[in-house]
Amino acid sequence: MNNLKRVVLLVITISYCFSPSHQHRPPRLSLLQRGIRKKLENEPTSISKGFTTYFYDQTLDHFNYNPQSYTTFKQRYDLNFKHWGGSPRHAPIFAFLGDEAALGRHPRVGFMMENAPRFRALQVYIEHRFYGESNPLGSMKKSLQNATIRGYFNSAQALADYAEILIYLKNKLSAHNSPIIVIGGSYGGQLAVWFRLKYPHVAHGALASSAPILYFDDITPQDAYYSVVSKDFWDVSESCYKTIQKSWLEIDKIASKPHGLAVLSKKFNTCRQLRNCDELKEYLDRMYAGTAQYDDPPTYPVTQVCGGIDGAPKGTDILGRIVAGINAYLEDTKCRDTDYTPSYETYQGWNWQTCSELVMPIDHGYDTMFWPSNFSLSEWSKHCRRSFGVEPRPHWITTYYGGQDIKLILKKFASNIIFSNGLRDPYSSGGVLQNISDSLVAVVTTNGSHCLDLESSKPDDPEWLVTQRKTVFRIIRGWIKEYYATLSATHKLAL
Repeated sequence: MNNLKRVVLLVITISYCFSPSHQHRPPRLSLLQRGIRKKLENEPTSISKGFTTYFYDQTLDHFNYNPQSYTTFKQRYDLNFKHWGGSPRHAPIFAFLGDEAALGRHPRVGFMMENAPRFRALQVYIEHRFYGESNPLGSMKKSLQNATIRGYFNSAQALADYAEILIYLKNKLSAHNSPIIVIGGSYGGQLAVWFRLKYPHVAHGALASSAPILYFDDITPQDAYYSVVSKDFWDVSESCYKTIQKSWLEIDKIASKPHGLAVLSKKFNTCRQLRNCDELKEYLDRMYAGTAQYDDPPTYPVTQVCGGIDGAPKGTDILGRIVAGINAYLEDTKCRDTDYTPSYETYQGWNWQTCSELVMPIDHGYDTMFWPSNFSLSEWSKHCRRSFGVEPRPHWITTYYGGQDIKLILKKFASNIIFSNGLRDPYSSGGVLQNISDSLVAVVTTNGSHCLDLESSKPDDPEWLVTQRKTVFRIIRGWIKEYYATLSATHKLAL
């Protein structure tokens, strides 16, 4: 598309649908968009069975010594001792680092639960501060309304939480020589990488699944996420891709006519009449992004959507084909809830995190199957000022954790990190996809989706997924074997 066509299309889209202040909201990281997805084959795995819940008196502020810094709150963590070999054997500890959700039921913990017996590992699951039952003031709403308390809601404080709990557990269990492997997916995967970098004396290694640690500070192009979404659809069906690409202008045209929103509401069977055009477009955006991000076997949601679009009766118009695609994917829903928002806790908690430090500049760009748009930091800042009265700090993540020239930098001092990614996951565009050193390893699969490798295995798993998990297992086993050899040589311990 030449530049003139790009400008004309952008002007048309904005004039019909978007006010100048509209800011496209980047896709969430970890949690599934439950309001616009079909029930997954693998529903979230309960981590309550065989576990005991504990609460740690956690320090509110790890980095200052003001009176309020010494305030504590109850932080939840769950333990499973069933398979642990015990401290006399220096058996390992697997620690799952909680992300932007309450601890309890999580869709991507199966790998850890299945492999703990093979390593005779203690399982530890730690809830992220401010989420679930680990909230200093008892609820997300109360904490976010308190300008002082919410200032302690950040990734650095969360990492310090994990370190304090893990050190406490090693002391409590006399497990001083038990190696710890931290595990996380998505935002939790980012935390796992950063934890290994910041606390190498606590964690011997880290498994980071689908961790877009490079999607900050324009290291990764803004449209990279949606470029992968678009490629996923193109790879399944070129005609499906082109139908979606054309549909945005059709939506704009109908919305611009008298009673156009009523027509669109009826055509798309929305649960209530659309308030504006962008409500429908954002709904479709979430659906397409979600199906690509979680394009898991054996159902492959992108294939389902495209099957509906391409399989519509001959003569069906563009928007009729889009509706057919939605129906093929969400066949069991009565109407389309375009007003979907997650729970207050997860939605507002993540809103705060992305308005403060986790600023990932994601938008459509001009060469995807979506309507053209670019991330605007000034517009995002307006949103954050309206929501919390704060300015985002878009450069802080790379300042504190690094990211620029990552191959050159990490090769000098980092070790024992697995960067696991599936290339059908749009967030893989911000991940580490090549080995940095012998122990900074990228495990990449062409057909993998978001955090799929962390799920419980199934009999019909494709061979590439089985191989991916075996590779991760082999690497971790090598780390632990090397650790024991060093431990034995250094301390003359019987292992």
